[in-house]
Amino acid sequence: MNIDWAALASVFGVSLLTTVALVGLFTLGIVGLSKRESASARGGSAALAVTGAYACFAACAAAVAYGIFIIVA
Repeated sequence: MNIDWAALASVFGVSLLTTVALVGLFTLGIVGLSKRESASARGGSAALAVTGAYACFAACAAAVAYGIFIIVA
């Protein structure tokens, strides 16, 4: 049995980077929603932050859907 260590390291690196990117994107969405909470407490509006948060969540959902598509196809 021969293990291709370069391919294994490549898959590990891509998986790690993708995971960190998705977690970061989801975190930005959470931060955007928390800006809405703090703005409403002050009586203001944070429409841009909420729009950005929803865009981050949509990008996360699209990445997960693409991953599922790759697994199924």
